[in-house]
Amino acid sequence: MTAEERTEQPESQEVEALDELAVLTRERDEYLDRLQRLKAEFDNYRKREARLQSERASYAAERLVNELLPVLDDLERALDAAAKHEEAKLEEGVALVHRALRETLVKEGLEEIETDGRFDPHVHEALLSQPSSAEEGSVIEVVQKGYRLGDRVLRPARVVVAAPEEAAQPPVRDSGPGEGASGEPGGSLGHERQPASGDGNG
Repeated sequence: MTAEERTEQPESQEVEALDELAVLTRERDEYLDRLQRLKAEFDNYRKREARLQSERASYAAERLVNELLPVLDDLERALDAAAKHEEAKLEEGVALVHRALRETLVKEGLEEIETDGRFDPHVHEALLSQPSSAEEGSVIEVVQKGYRLGDRVLRPARVVVAAPEEAAQPPVRDSGPGEGASGEPGGSLGHERQPASGDGNG
């Protein structure tokens, strides 16, 4: 190999390295450009979704308020009747408000939790158990109604649960010190202790 060939070989390798570096640099710039575009598109998507969610929430609130306005009107009429001491109209107005509010909430998906039958810890909250002739573990009283919205329990029903009936027995009181069978101080029923005479010769 001549000296001229040995000189040209490193130069050729250097040119190839520079070309490869230029290709890698171009590819890097393309990837960065794509990444920046994707980031910008994602940011726009996130902002768009946030705006849509806000609009949906606002629309839902507006729709619910419009549904409740007639209930507010009925309640105001009931209060007006109460101010005029028109008890019959007051009772009718309150019943009307209750019915209208219940119908509005039912349209929104509200359901009352069933309390007929056995206690269900998923939808019931037992406040206490009470001896009853009903089946053990069944609900015998509803203290506060429970509700669900779709599949979600908003508030469990607060209930009293039946316990086994026990034979009624009168309470027995143990006689304490200084007490007779009657539980009265001093022993015998109807007899009080008499004070001792002063001189003891009596």
